[in-house]
Amino acid sequence: MKSEHNQNTKVKPVLGFFSSTVIVVASMIGTGIFTTTGFLVAGLGSISSVILLWVVGGVFALFGALSYGELSAALPRSGGEYHFLRRIYHPLLGFLAGWISLIVGFSAPIAAAAMAFGKYTGAIFPHFQTLWGALILVILLSSMHMIDVRGGSYIQNIFTLLKVLLLLIFIIFGLLHSPSAVQTPVEKGLNWSTIFSPAFAVGLIFVSFAYSGWNGATYVISEVKRPKKTIPLALITGTVLVMVLYFFLNVVFLRVVPISELANVVEVGHIAATHLFGPATAKYISLLIALSLVSTISALVMTGPRVYSTAGQDFPLFTKLATLSSRRVPVIAIGLQAVVAIVMILTATFDKLLIYIGFTLSLSTGLTVAGVLVLRFREPNLPRPYRTWGYPVVPILYILLCLWMVIHSICIRPIESLAGVLTLGIGILIYYYSKRSSS
Repeated sequence: MKSEHNQNTKVKPVLGFFSSTVIVVASMIGTGIFTTTGFLVAGLGSISSVILLWVVGGVFALFGALSYGELSAALPRSGGEYHFLRRIYHPLLGFLAGWISLIVGFSAPIAAAAMAFGKYTGAIFPHFQTLWGALILVILLSSMHMIDVRGGSYIQNIFTLLKVLLLLIFIIFGLLHSPSAVQTPVEKGLNWSTIFSPAFAVGLIFVSFAYSGWNGATYVISEVKRPKKTIPLALITGTVLVMVLYFFLNVVFLRVVPISELANVVEVGHIAATHLFGPATAKYISLLIALSLVSTISALVMTGPRVYSTAGQDFPLFTKLATLSSRRVPVIAIGLQAVVAIVMILTATFDKLLIYIGFTLSLSTGLTVAGVLVLRFREPNLPRPYRTWGYPVVPILYILLCLWMVIHSICIRPIESLAGVLTLGIGILIYYYSKRSSS
């Protein structure tokens, strides 16, 4: 029976450096960059502060990628935070990370990306039912990834390359936009007081959501060739590439669109495209943006179930999640994730979903990065093919920023934060129930 279980849960390494980097880029570029700048403008009211926020968010993500690179090389197994926290701290924390991944790390971002897809398609086709578009997209992509890992990876690579090309076109045209047509007032200097304000901290939660996905490749480590070298390089390369694209894309957004038109707007890309290319062409650009969200959802659909599958190998109550199809695909885990995402699409609002995601994931990733420090102290002789650049400053700064965001989100957005705490509480109850059931 044991050998049969191992056969049904063993995966084959098929992903190289390019595909691993694409997973990172595809996971990051999507909902956040095309939707969150409007909320930042409403909260800060300052162009320079918004740009600085995106820079800080990028450095924050890079610090996380540098830290995760060491953990990936030292502890090469699929599962991301679930595997790291379980190995470094305690099975309970690992289980909670897996639980967070199911509800917050993947299902919620899938729901948010699908909702954004519906918003953009609705801006193009006024009579389009945005809710049905979001639901159908989740079902189609989940079904596609149930069929084959390699095929899903090829399709994802193509969509991601098209998405990067779209951003480059947007950036080039935006930077070449005639200065005489610039409608957004340019500030003479940065208002430094806003950096230490609660609004800046909450804004960083929105930005961190846009950058989330920098750890995407850690969820599929077991399916990557030469993971000890490939994963750290893919994490860093993908994160740096997205940092550059995000910076220039936001410069374009804030350069061509008046602040009054951006505040609290979800479909920021559509508004910017209208100013750049006119209403007629903007519809085609917005359609491309909507299609680019497909690769984001595809990456999340692909990586998330690998966490649940890994958890299923360790917890008897969830053994079914570890079962693979004849093509070595965790179909049950993919189906469960799709169901949770659909429930969120039907019940949640977009901005509250972003705060809920950012708050809860900050707890999970902050504790994981702290694991770099713990593991260095506890197991100094553990082989580390890659070591975190700037250690220990880089992981410590990452942890402090996580704490800063969590504290301010509790003060300013208590309901969404409470939802994150309740999610953890439910996870703890399920963990102890699973322990009792298996004893």
